[in-house]
Amino acid sequence: MKTYTKESLLKELINIRERGWITTRRKNNDGGVGNTLEDLLEIEENNLPLPNAAEWELKAQRKNTTSLVTLFHMEPSPRAFKFVPSIFLPEFGWQPTNKHKNYSAETKSFRQTISTKDYSNRGFIVQVDRTNRKVLIHFDPQKIDKEVHPQWHAEVLKKLLDPQPYWGFDDLFHKAGAKLHNCFFVTAEAKRIKKQLCFHYQDIYMLKNLNIDKFIDAIDKGNLYIDFDARTGHNHGTKFRLRSEAFVDLYAKIKKY
Repeated sequence: MKTYTKESLLKELINIRERGWITTRRKNNDGGVGNTLEDLLEIEENNLPLPNAAEWELKAQRKNTTSLVTLFHMEPSPRAFKFVPSIFLPEFGWQPTNKHKNYSAETKSFRQTISTKDYSNRGFIVQVDRTNRKVLIHFDPQKIDKEVHPQWHAEVLKKLLDPQPYWGFDDLFHKAGAKLHNCFFVTAEAKRIKKQLCFHYQDIYMLKNLNIDKFIDAIDKGNLYIDFDARTGHNHGTKFRLRSEAFVDLYAKIKKY
């Protein structure tokens, strides 16, 4: 695997940009942007080989996509409650539907992506409590779309989410800062040429000093989402995911190449 300095990595990213349209072997249109870039750089997935690799991350995203950038995984507090497997799934979960799989009657799912903008049709929303420096999940059964989820609405109508799961500002920033303190962020256009998926890497950003206030602002504005992805016996982790156009705004220092 190749190793890079910040300067040599930047030079190689510019070289890749100058190559124009590059055919990818990856099938995924969004995740494949980052995977293909790692292939071109000859580095392992999620392993940026800089001398201070612990302080730098490489992210890539397709331009004009509605897909979200996954920042990190982090389960809510209080940790002792084990909210997802112990409360969300058994108390607020629902029967999963997948025409390709036959789930048992006991299997439940808790899969949804929520933000501060609006209540989900299952009555969940993200709240920012700046006074107590917490990001919380709130549940209001009156906000459930009864026409979409009539049976589930009847099951959870009288349930309370108490205590509320939360993430402390400091814990969030420690997690985010450890992974994303400094970052190279690359955007790419995608199209098919002779039926093959191709990427053209374009904007290159060197981002420094992830800022806690900007991070919390992104949550408060509804640009940062919390994504639950769990099924009975399988918790795929709680993810913090961001609208790609809001990514550069998290940083104190931004330089575009």
